[in-house]
Amino acid sequence: MMQSGGIHAIEIVFLLLLLFVVVFAVLARKLQTPYPIVLVVAGLLLSFIPGIPSIPLNPDIIFLVVLPPLLYSAAWLTSWREFKFNLVSILFLAFGLVGFTVLGVAATAAWVFPGFDWRLGFVLGAVVATTDAIAATSIAKRIGLPQRIVDILEGESLVNDATGLLALEFAIAMVVDGRTPTLAEGALRLTYLIAVGLIIGLLLGLIVEWFERRIDDGPIEIVVSILTPYAAYLAAESLRASGVLAVVACGLYLSRQSSEFFSATVRMQAWAVWDSLTFVINGLVFVLIGLQLPHVLAGIRGYSLFHLALYGALFSAIVIVLRMLWMFPGAHLSRLIRLRFLHQSYAVPSAKQIFVVGWTGMRGVVALAAAIALPEALSDGSPFPQRNLIIFLTFSVILVTLVLQGLTLPPLIRALGLAGKAGKGFCCRLRRPRAPLHPPPRQHEQGKLRRRWHEQQGTRPLPQNPWRTPSPRTKNRRPPTQ
Repeated sequence: MMQSGGIHAIEIVFLLLLLFVVVFAVLARKLQTPYPIVLVVAGLLLSFIPGIPSIPLNPDIIFLVVLPPLLYSAAWLTSWREFKFNLVSILFLAFGLVGFTVLGVAATAAWVFPGFDWRLGFVLGAVVATTDAIAATSIAKRIGLPQRIVDILEGESLVNDATGLLALEFAIAMVVDGRTPTLAEGALRLTYLIAVGLIIGLLLGLIVEWFERRIDDGPIEIVVSILTPYAAYLAAESLRASGVLAVVACGLYLSRQSSEFFSATVRMQAWAVWDSLTFVINGLVFVLIGLQLPHVLAGIRGYSLFHLALYGALFSAIVIVLRMLWMFPGAHLSRLIRLRFLHQSYAVPSAKQIFVVGWTGMRGVVALAAAIALPEALSDGSPFPQRNLIIFLTFSVILVTLVLQGLTLPPLIRALGLAGKAGKGFCCRLRRPRAPLHPPPRQHEQGKLRRRWHEQQGTRPLPQNPWRTPSPRTKNRRPPTQ
């Protein structure tokens, strides 16, 4: 009975969270405000209401349950052609900016926060180095930010989780064990993480593609698509490689090949399921971020609210300024490489566009989970120094960047003259064909039935099958001249 009562309580809490997500998402729609901002603020306000269930954030749930499907969905929606074209700019953000943020925070933390040295600053910088693209891209697509900027932001968020978590691994080793990794050790570990993670992701993608080509059943294929990111992540983590890069590589590969093995019906079914699944997961995550404030404040001792607010504001400003300082030289250096070495036909980004990319460095649940996952004790048994303050500063950066930068980004983009038409949605990025409610028979059943169907619809059959999504290798091929 006690076990049944515990499950009943968990079910009630879960249903309450889903209700919060639905209500506040509707409110965000009415306010024409991106739902991540409204959900975080709503969760923050709910945390002060007596009787609201206390829900601590479990880092294992975030990394093992929440992160894989979100990464897979983002990778699936990312155009491989655009990702490859912008790869230099993405790597400058995912590697260069992450390293610059970690070193910048390590250099300034000792001067700003009492009790910090450069090693604790390194930990703090690694925790907040990764960005969350959900809020930034949802705003960008809503107000019509140029697609090239959206592609770069999405690519950055796909890769920088891996680099930030690697930096955190080294930072924790320096504090807990008192050992400073050498440059060669860091480069070798980074190479292993990237290479093995990519190999595992691509191998799993090949296996899933082989299986998908031999079945045509919507429910089965959807279940396989949900299992795939978890399999890639767990396989890579079991080999101490990057689960993030394994999921991203698998998602990018299968997305590119999906036009070959997904029928139009399965494609639309998968789109509906994944659109709902990612919305629910993101909604729960952003509400949980706001609900964490009591847990964050409960661990703080010896600081007044004034000093905590001051430290949170100062650290948020440091993180924002560091990103801005990197953006302009990093953008020009990546442009130089793309033009002179890769010979890309690349339009020079304007200062306005560079500034907007710098202003979209919003942090999310990965940063908070990384902070909460810090060990509570060192190797000698003493408490991890300043752990609770690191968690509070991370929460402050998430709150400031999501709410302040998120709310100011739309007017900023309009003021700079970068707003345009709304960006492409989920279904367009899946390259879903515009089929009527009753599509024609499948390709192997065409012929007389296909002509009869067009006669019933009053349409004229095309030379090619319009219901089959074109292959990336053939969709831009020009028809032969007569």
